[in-house]
Amino acid sequence: MTIQRMDNVLIVVDDLDAVVAFFVELGMELEGTMPIEGRWVERIIGVDDVRQDVAMLRTPDGHGRIELAKFHAPKAIRSEPVDAPANTLGIRRVMFAVDDIEAVVARLRTHGAELVGEVVRYEDVYLLAYVRGPEGIVVGLAEQLG
Repeated sequence: MTIQRMDNVLIVVDDLDAVVAFFVELGMELEGTMPIEGRWVERIIGVDDVRQDVAMLRTPDGHGRIELAKFHAPKAIRSEPVDAPANTLGIRRVMFAVDDIEAVVARLRTHGAELVGEVVRYEDVYLLAYVRGPEGIVVGLAEQLG
């Protein structure tokens, strides 16, 4: 038996509106938002008295999704520094293919994003960059050349 697909990646955030706006500016589409609470979610995630708001975003091709969750109860905790370096254990970034990396970086800067390093050419194949957005979320960008 094999997996069918990757359904989504969850990112827990404090400012749901700011992070939704960041990913919408990147080009994702907001599918919707809703409150989540109750025993069923508590049983799945192993946390009691859960009350959260969730936003689901999808890539334009409809194949990739990011789920954002803001916990009202219990309050979310931070397990690492906001500006954790690339060699910190755990999930470090989500990578997206883009058409024009410079234009995407410029648009994301209007939402407070900053380059982690710089835009770099990898051979004659890609322009690559890491951008740190709201709440320290790192997004990788890849523009295919040629």
